[in-house]
Amino acid sequence: MLFHPHSSHIPFDASLNYFVGVFDIYDQEETKGVELSKYDPNSPKDRERLIIKYCLDPEEQLSYRHRYKLMDALKCSLNIKSFNFHVFFEDNHDEYINMAWNEDEIDDPREFFEEIYRLASDKWKDDLHKASLEDPSTW
Repeated sequence: MLFHPHSSHIPFDASLNYFVGVFDIYDQEETKGVELSKYDPNSPKDRERLIIKYCLDPEEQLSYRHRYKLMDALKCSLNIKSFNFHVFFEDNHDEYINMAWNEDEIDDPREFFEEIYRLASDKWKDDLHKASLEDPSTW
């Protein structure tokens, strides 16, 4: 079983939140919130900068297996035409989640995730290839 990075007992959940959860600015509105407000997530140029800087494991904490699982989950979600990508940009006051942009401020959340897939496929290509040579059921 694949465990969460830095854990030997918490199973890894390849949630798409790994990609955009970094945009949660709860209790960081004056620091991280101000920084993220400089970007327009609907601008292709800004979106690419956001994804590269924040979404693609900038601290290098994920192993090649984690990256493979995340990309597999993302690919499966993108293959479902009715998949609700808006939900990943919603605030959740019960869980103290305040996203930098509300789901209604992002014109096409699916397009945001498609761009993540495109950029991650390139940046992580060696890791994805390495993981594809293994049997994920043995992780």
